[in-house]
Amino acid sequence: MHTRTLGKDLEVSAVGLGCMGMSHAYGAAADTHEMTELIAQAVEEGCTFFDTAETYGTRENPHHNEELVGEALKPFRNKVVIATKFGIRFDRSSDAVNLPLITDSRPETIRASVEGSLKRLQTDHIDLYYQHRLDPNVPIEEVAGVMSDLIREGKITHWGLSEAKEETICRAHAVCPVTAIQNRYSMMARWYESLFPVLEELGIGFVAFSPMANGLLSGKYGKNSVFGGKEDYRSVMPQFQPENMEQNLELLELLQNTAKEKNATPAQISMAWMLCKKSYIVPIPGTRKPERLTENLGAADVKLSPQEVAALDEVLDKIPMSQVYGGASIIKK
Repeated sequence: MHTRTLGKDLEVSAVGLGCMGMSHAYGAAADTHEMTELIAQAVEEGCTFFDTAETYGTRENPHHNEELVGEALKPFRNKVVIATKFGIRFDRSSDAVNLPLITDSRPETIRASVEGSLKRLQTDHIDLYYQHRLDPNVPIEEVAGVMSDLIREGKITHWGLSEAKEETICRAHAVCPVTAIQNRYSMMARWYESLFPVLEELGIGFVAFSPMANGLLSGKYGKNSVFGGKEDYRSVMPQFQPENMEQNLELLELLQNTAKEKNATPAQISMAWMLCKKSYIVPIPGTRKPERLTENLGAADVKLSPQEVAALDEVLDKIPMSQVYGGASIIKK
């Protein structure tokens, strides 16, 4: 597996593993034993970058994912980079499928969060600690100050921001250097490409979540696909609605044709497109299936020339496509 460097010195595998879907948003939590084996398989196949958050869980166990990841990675702790997040909780009183978010990045909340995550992850430090969402009630400089303290104390070694924009990134970086941002990015969600110049100027990595538009770009779903109802966010995502699937046929055909040319799969092309665009982009696809894990990690071996990436961008600028899920709403409480 090829490696990439986020920020100044955080070396990770070129493709990471997003662990959220093992516990949250894609139906009922998966079998713990199977997911433990899947994470071990990822390490064996060269993945060194694992992403979770304190809020990825179930109604019964809100911290399910951190506990799963911590236990599964315990035998490999000195070989892997673990990223987790603080700063939000879900409004579980809501009837919405995609639960609204409540932000809270007060210093005392961050302090409690980091101690909880360290315990659940069974580690003495977190390699990359993200603010999950901006808290409008807490200046980002104050959050960055807490991160500086946590780094000095050895509880975290690097920090980052999720779903952040340029002004926030620059203000945060001025207080405590930011290693990476983790933003939604795929062929259907390109609105953060405007950040590339500032990331390059400041030397910040871009960790891409939902790199396959929640799985649509794998080409394995159609308008008759059925999802797991109340616990599966895909059931309400616009790109999976039967009436919208027609709009995405040209995009899926583009992926299929490019995949044939490169002896790859559509999923691999959707990630190779971003991997070959910028050397500091690291996608973190999620899966519950061993064969999909191998396929996803294999995207790092698919090479597209700058001309081929530019040609894909030109087509993506023109072809029709449906709206794509942009994230849960944030509410005040």
